[in-house]
Formats: sequence, C-alpha cells, structure tokens
Amino acid sequence: MAKCKKAPKRFDQINIIPFIDIMLVLLVMVLTTATFIKQGVIPVELPEAKSSQKEDLKKEITVYVNAKGEMFYEKSKVNAQELEAKLSQISKQQTVILRSDKKSRFQDFVTVMDILKKLKHEQLYIVTKE
Repeated sequence: MAKCKKAPKRFDQINIIPFIDIMLVLLVMVLTTATFIKQGVIPVELPEAKSSQKEDLKKEITVYVNAKGEMFYEKSKVNAQELEAKLSQISKQQTVILRSDKKSRFQDFVTVMDILKKLKHEQLYIVTKE
C-alpha cells in the first residue's frame, strides 16, 4: 500500500495584523520623540527677573571663498588683509560661517582658517552639502 502525499498548503492571503502592530508601535515612538523635541526633554517654566539685562542676539558673520579664490565678508569682496581687519572688529564669541566652493584652492581655505585662528575665533561653522 502506497501512502498518499498531501499537497502543500497554498497561501491565498497574507496575515497583516503583525505588520500593523509593528507600525503602530513605531508611530507611537515617533510621536513621543517628536513631542520631546518640540518641548525640550524636561519642560521648565523659567522665573522672571526685573534687573536682568537682555543679551543682544548676534547674527552670524558669513565668509565666502568662491572657485576663483576671491574672498567675501558678508557680500562685499575683500582680500586677506581686509578680511582680517573686519574679523578683528567682531566679538570672539560671534559665530563665523565659512562657505568655501569645492573648486576653490585649498590654500584659500587655509588662509581664512589661519586668520580665524590668529584672531582666536572659536565659533566657526564650515558649511557643506549632504
């Protein structure tokens, strides 16, 4: 007597309930972290003081180096000496943003960095593209 083999079970439908459960958990996690980012990790109500001085919000200073090696302080063209003179007039705590063209010479980038180092500027951001 020969035994009959059963045909393999055919998948007519997919059970998506576990997938929905995982997606709901991920949604809860995203919403929870989004609220912390918006409000800060620990919500604190700050006290008021009548004798406090308001700190002036300083805007950033932007230094550009284009592909030709020309330097710009904000939007005015400068040479290395003029750039150093202008940067020496601003506070050391003020943020300086350096935007250097990827086709510019590395020496132009180093020149700007040397000026900033000489003037002891520590708040420096170098802008790149992702």
